[in-house]
Amino acid sequence: MVGSSHEALHRIFQKDPALLTKALQRVLRVPFPEPTEIAALNVDLTEIEPVERRVDTLLRAETNEGTYLLVVESQGKADERKRGSWPYYLSYLYEKYRCEPVLIVITQNSATAKWAARPIRFGFREWHSLTVRPLVIGPDNVPVIADVRQAERDVPLAVLSAMTHGRGPQAPAILESLAAALRTIDPDNAAVFVQFVDSCLADPQAKQMWRDLMTAIQYFWRHPLAEQVREEGREEGLEEGVEQGRIQDRQEMTLRILEWRGIPVTDAARERVEACTDLDQLEAWAQKAVHATDAAGLFTED
Repeated sequence: MVGSSHEALHRIFQKDPALLTKALQRVLRVPFPEPTEIAALNVDLTEIEPVERRVDTLLRAETNEGTYLLVVESQGKADERKRGSWPYYLSYLYEKYRCEPVLIVITQNSATAKWAARPIRFGFREWHSLTVRPLVIGPDNVPVIADVRQAERDVPLAVLSAMTHGRGPQAPAILESLAAALRTIDPDNAAVFVQFVDSCLADPQAKQMWRDLMTAIQYFWRHPLAEQVREEGREEGLEEGVEQGRIQDRQEMTLRILEWRGIPVTDAARERVEACTDLDQLEAWAQKAVHATDAAGLFTED
């Protein structure tokens, strides 16, 4: 289970390696050749006499122009030590595999992206013996995908958009569009993407929004993250037995989705939702809450 934004930001490229070359080509506008094959490699760069060194994600991309090593580093904040370790990684990998390494840094923070994009130069001013120029993927160049049709056309890119931009006023539209798009792909793959997004949402309100949206999707209840949500509910005393707990979860979820979307919840609507004990009915209301324009819209016939 992915437990942090650092891990999720690079492991999504292990889950969908094609997304990485897509990000290079479409987000960074780098003319990277289309791979014919991509394989994950061992990330351990420790030498026989170690200091232990590991990259976050390492992929080998076979293209018609040659073989490349795609070195992905997830970076939460500026760290000057990387200006020594990143050149080491690239030199070591070239020596070990004898193919060209490409350093790609991914971050959720604009200031960190600007820091990471600075070239690393060793030598003197008029002659640099070594220059490293990271490619940086971050909030300033990843597209904001807040349209359902656009999200459905490229679900992995929509996931990257949510992981990168999942905060602030644009978050509801991004997360709603992705939630709808996830229904169109294989449930097992969707469940993995759900976890990546959940791990990257640092804003507590956005995280709760996402979990409310995901609770409305049936497959989510089979995913480990759903058990975590239910466990949190149990710790807060929300469950009195499994069945009653599920009912209360759905009631709370339906009301929270409306509140999250800025839709006023009338006393009558709250009382009707809280009085309902039919899980199927609550499920239907929760799904309607994602798109309803007012609280009364939950109870209208389709």
